[in-house]
Amino acid sequence: MLGAVETRSVSPVFVGRADELTVLNDALARATAGEPQALLLGGEAGVGKTRLLEEFCAAAAKDGAVVAVGGCVEIGAEGLPFAPFSTALRSLLRELPDEMAAAAAGQEEQLARLLPELADPARPPAHGLQGEDEGMARLFELTVRLLERVAAERPLVLVLEDLHWADASTRHLLTYLFRTLRSGRLVVIASYRADDIHRRHPLRPLLAELDRLRTLRRIELSRFTRGEVRRQLAGILAAQPEEALVERIFERSDGNAFFVEELACSDDDCDHALPETLRDVLLVRVEALPEHAQRVVRVVAEGGSTVEYDLLAAVAGLGEDELIEALRAAVGANILLATPAGDGYRFRHSLVREAVSDDLLPGERSRLNRRYAEALEADPGLLRADERAPRLASYWYCAKDAAKALPAILTAAVVARRRFAFSEQLRLLERAMELWELVGDEVRGRLRAADYTEAYPPCGSDPGTKPLQYLDLMAEAAIAGRFCGERERALKITKRALRLLEEEPDALREAWFWNQKSWLFTSLGRGDGWPELARAEELLRGLEPSPVHAEILAYRATWGSLHHPGPETFVAAERAVEYARMVGATDIESNAQLTLGGLLVESGQIDEGLELMLAVRGKVSGGRLTRDLTRVHVNLPSVLEGVGRSAEAIAYGREGIEFCRRYGLADAEGWVWANLAESLISYGKWDEAVAAVAEVGRTASSAKPRVGAAERLARLALYRGEWEAAAGHLAQARRLYGSQDPQPQYLIPLVRLSLGVAAGEGRIADLRAELAQTLEQGLPPGTQRYAWPLLLTAAVAEADARGLPAAEAGRERAIELIRRAAKTVATPVPVWQGYERWVRAELLRAEDRATPEDWAEVVEPFEAAERPYGLARVHYRYAESLLTSGTGDLVRARARDLLLAAREVAETLSAKPLIEDISLLARRARLTLTEDRPALTEADTAPDDPLETFGLTSRERDVLGLVAAGQTNRGIAESLFISPKTASVHVSNILAKLGVTSRGEAAALAHRLRLF
Repeated sequence: MLGAVETRSVSPVFVGRADELTVLNDALARATAGEPQALLLGGEAGVGKTRLLEEFCAAAAKDGAVVAVGGCVEIGAEGLPFAPFSTALRSLLRELPDEMAAAAAGQEEQLARLLPELADPARPPAHGLQGEDEGMARLFELTVRLLERVAAERPLVLVLEDLHWADASTRHLLTYLFRTLRSGRLVVIASYRADDIHRRHPLRPLLAELDRLRTLRRIELSRFTRGEVRRQLAGILAAQPEEALVERIFERSDGNAFFVEELACSDDDCDHALPETLRDVLLVRVEALPEHAQRVVRVVAEGGSTVEYDLLAAVAGLGEDELIEALRAAVGANILLATPAGDGYRFRHSLVREAVSDDLLPGERSRLNRRYAEALEADPGLLRADERAPRLASYWYCAKDAAKALPAILTAAVVARRRFAFSEQLRLLERAMELWELVGDEVRGRLRAADYTEAYPPCGSDPGTKPLQYLDLMAEAAIAGRFCGERERALKITKRALRLLEEEPDALREAWFWNQKSWLFTSLGRGDGWPELARAEELLRGLEPSPVHAEILAYRATWGSLHHPGPETFVAAERAVEYARMVGATDIESNAQLTLGGLLVESGQIDEGLELMLAVRGKVSGGRLTRDLTRVHVNLPSVLEGVGRSAEAIAYGREGIEFCRRYGLADAEGWVWANLAESLISYGKWDEAVAAVAEVGRTASSAKPRVGAAERLARLALYRGEWEAAAGHLAQARRLYGSQDPQPQYLIPLVRLSLGVAAGEGRIADLRAELAQTLEQGLPPGTQRYAWPLLLTAAVAEADARGLPAAEAGRERAIELIRRAAKTVATPVPVWQGYERWVRAELLRAEDRATPEDWAEVVEPFEAAERPYGLARVHYRYAESLLTSGTGDLVRARARDLLLAAREVAETLSAKPLIEDISLLARRARLTLTEDRPALTEADTAPDDPLETFGLTSRERDVLGLVAAGQTNRGIAESLFISPKTASVHVSNILAKLGVTSRGEAAALAHRLRLF
């Protein structure tokens, strides 16, 4: 029964309801101050009223309030008299026996009508002379006074639940209480189910009357949003749910908290039958309707999410008066709702519709769907044109008439494709493939490929008359799967197609499907896709030129740009453009131009390459959408970021997100978000970058954008000195990436992160080994955007480790290795020229040879670039070099200005290591970094000892110095004449105070801050 709905709470996490809790907490605060409060809490069954009240009451009790809860009980047409008041007062009597006795003193016999425990069992009931009405009024007054007395000294929260079941006496007493409550620290909250309050419900006039009270506040609890359902599922499952599960449960539950719990905790996968307990709950109200109303509800259940009145009238088989009467009963029971436009009806809950549909007999369901389909074919005007095809396809499919269903489904798939509803298109095509063998040759023979397909490039002498084949459907479905992000399903379809082609060979088709398999393998991280691509190219040998040739050549160029950028790939891209132009494949030509444009930019022909890419973007923005041209919204921002134009990259990235959302390209949206996060990091919008990374997890279904997202988080963690978090994100990125598809755009940044983590943890030997292994393999041409940050990380680590005894062995070789590698990396744009100068300056710093002039050369290109964090780091190094190399007022003033600018950026970004470096340098140079103080403070007292910041004792300072020199515990013990055990204790204390986790990390911090 419905009474059980809100007594069960599965999720251990309380989700949402912040605004409602604020209202309740404000009411409690007002009541505590002596202003009694009255509130009504409404919401449909299962929406979470009880859970909200539980959370509020628990917090109120913790803060010292007394909480009393009573609920109405459903018994027949009317509830049990005074049930919620009696229950609540009984709990008060148990908790506060003395206060209740004092408050009821002298009125026990009359109050016993509500709480029999107050009466003296030895005394017979008193019979007054007043009439029934007068006695009831007196009881109401005494009850209010009782509550006010109990709440005189401490806050009292009185909760009355399930008011929709309240009897007349309870309703009258509650009205009296709300109207006459004037004093006491009392909060009265009454809850009810809004969906139970039909037009003739006795509570309805009471609610209307109470609405006129100025002292009463109403709270209407709405259903959960998609985000709140995601959080609820995370609490129930104790893990972050897959986005597909969130979407599925949100759609089926309509955001009702109870329905979410039932679906999440059921044994099925949420794609099949409802849990039995939930179905029983949902059908109770339907089964209470008159028979003719139940019949109409069953008809509506098979009509779709909304059924237009004219279509319903054509199918229901009832007279107009009888139909309207049945609809009135269903609407009055809150089962159906009239649409806002007033032209049709829908179920209040989609799960109720599902339960009613599941309850139909198999033959009954087929018959209803056939009647819908026949009515629609007889009068197409019963539905709007945009809904006609998908609804007719669904009706014939559910009617189990394959001959009628197949062409209807194919037509609906075309409509879905044109509306960019690719998930729906894929589902429809899978249904078409399911029905293909169930229809005869006569039906299939009437279908033409040109009418239903677009994915497979046309070939043959007369493609317009070519009969539709099963493989055509598979090609369409594979591409639909790519568009909507269902790449696993697309790969499954592609593999099946290749198995069919083994039985009936068709070299051109087979080459096309091998090309698809290559792309899918690469996208899913199952391999680098080269064997599949090579197989496609081999199958084309000796065949006449066709769009399939052009498509495979274009993908060959794309594959090369990702795996082996360089002259050979550049030539392949030019060839693909020419070939596509030759065979008249304009979309494939544009796709090849997009690849060629990116390669031109990487080779230094920036204006020419961007112009080509922007031309392709113009075609896409003008509405020319194909499966490959969506790449422009991923590639263009990435290329702009690669040449240091982050602001433009961000603008085009946001445009790409809107584009992907408009056309339902969820997985492509994930790639765009990942690129946007990178540009936001460069541009100094780190918090926005974190939010963008979260969107990657929400949208992307393939692994590669999630690799990029983890890489961005690891990079931010390094910048903020969170070494453990950086290592965790790096490990996640490597797990997602695997080892099946090596691409420089992923491999080099992951190595860079690994070097950064090793440097932060003081593992200079590990850093050098990994760097040497990477540089031995070479830095491919066109990868300067990844190579320069890698070399910079290594150069900074070597410079920071200068003077560290453990790092001396191998230092010269490591510096020379970085220097040689830097000579092989191009600098086609100012930002990478700046990085080249920065690497050179850091290597000079590692050799103790850097001058202010070296750092001044680095500042110039970074001041023109959109890299605030990089500029702040360079400003710090420039200031350090100035203060180390010279003295004088002008030098110190310049250094102070540089440090002020750097600190402002570092503090805005929460870049903790840089903040610490700046503060330490300023203290040592006796500079005061405030706008209203002079730069020169040499007359001031000596600066604080940096080690005092960490709270190290004198002995711990000595131990840290030996740790930084590479000494073991035994060596420390011998040097300081203490036991190894004591040395170990000192080392543990030092690690804790410095906030590090290893001796190497402590040594690295000591040398980075120049503590010794």
